[in-house]
Amino acid sequence: MTDQLWRRTGTDLAALVASGEVSAHEVVDAHLDRIDEVNGWLNAAVLVVADEARAAAAEVDRARAAGDALGPLAGVPFTVKDGLDLAGHPTTYGIPAFADNVPPIDDPTIGRLRDAGAIPIAKTNQPEMAMRLATDNPLFGLTRNPWHPDRTASGSSGGDGSAIASGMAPMGVGTDLGGSVRNPAYACGIAATKTSLGRLPMHGTSPAASDPLLGRQLMAVAGPMARSVADLDAMLRVSVGRHPRDPRSVDVPHDGGDFVRRAAVPTDLPGGPIHPDAREAVDRAGEALAAAGWEVVDATPPEMERCYDVWGRLLGEDFPATLAALEKVMSTDGSHLIRASMAFWPVGEVTPQEVHVERLRLARAWALFLDEFPVLVLPTWYQPPFNHHDDVVEDLTVVRALYDGVFTPITPANVLGLPATQIPVGCNADGVPLGVQFMADRHREDRTLIAAAVVEAAHPPITPIDPVRT
Repeated sequence: MTDQLWRRTGTDLAALVASGEVSAHEVVDAHLDRIDEVNGWLNAAVLVVADEARAAAAEVDRARAAGDALGPLAGVPFTVKDGLDLAGHPTTYGIPAFADNVPPIDDPTIGRLRDAGAIPIAKTNQPEMAMRLATDNPLFGLTRNPWHPDRTASGSSGGDGSAIASGMAPMGVGTDLGGSVRNPAYACGIAATKTSLGRLPMHGTSPAASDPLLGRQLMAVAGPMARSVADLDAMLRVSVGRHPRDPRSVDVPHDGGDFVRRAAVPTDLPGGPIHPDAREAVDRAGEALAAAGWEVVDATPPEMERCYDVWGRLLGEDFPATLAALEKVMSTDGSHLIRASMAFWPVGEVTPQEVHVERLRLARAWALFLDEFPVLVLPTWYQPPFNHHDDVVEDLTVVRALYDGVFTPITPANVLGLPATQIPVGCNADGVPLGVQFMADRHREDRTLIAAAVVEAAHPPITPIDPVRT
């Protein structure tokens, strides 16, 4: 069994360790061996903390032998996005100038996972300052997608997506300002939850993590990434809740009240063009929900394109200051999204007050919609994962079309602070993962997970896989 432990989910591994069927040491070694086997090709893990992981596993095994209580995730390895703090190891943001930025304490969510017995095994790659749709940077280089080496693993949590899909760890933690856990989960064929604003505490200790930018304060959140819905649920149960380092964080029970099993599954999707794969993914999800007894209604949420526009304008107000602060340490590719967004959403076209009034109006409209339809099913992207570097071409017409195909379905959850869970629903004929996302009202991650679990039962997880190398 031990040579196949890297194929197991986190909840499976926790049960095996708790029962004594395998040791935490065996679990960690199996995943370290897997990292050695595939990371040289994928470049997903940029720092492997082997000695610390083995020491943590030894402590789990000692506690179990002594009859001590184990945490619910005891012995389960997990990855940490480079932009989140893992005490004693660099938080570089993919930028050479920050290579020696070593935080003294964990990000709150990382600390809570450790308290539950989970074991950090590696830090994973991201684009510079998490500001690209692809994971590549001048410090660590390009992360590959395990399914197709010429296609993006996406970003910004692309290292986690690639690592989890290829068996380096069963779970990881990323962040999401514009789809940054859902984008790589979609591209790499895994599961991820973008949490509601305030659900997971998130705060680093470096100057770069001080979040002086209003758009980030209003929209950036942490989120779990894994290969199964059960693992996402398990991670959230041990990590949600108020923490004084993040004043946005709140104490809300993970399990909300019961709700009518009714889902909005729109066929009239705004924006576009919409690739047939996106429609196929939504059809598969809707059929699975209907087969399980859910009421499936063809209903379109309000003003998705307007949500995307408000998201862009919130960040657009911040980006001139972002570029001024970082242009000396970021590469041209790394700042491409910032520069493109400043062209797409010029400062001064509308006032900040108008943007925030519009955001509240949209939030109210979506709250009413999600009261009638407790779960919304959307394509994760309107297009398949793109080829490397397609996001940084100089033709802004091409870039805008790519952004529209990604951000139109992604950004409503960010701008409105809503939870959204992405899962794969199989692959297309070319072996490219298909993905859907489930959205719900704020702080109702449980609704997205319940719906996702139903669809996952009809379309089981498709990872881990051996990376395709040609």
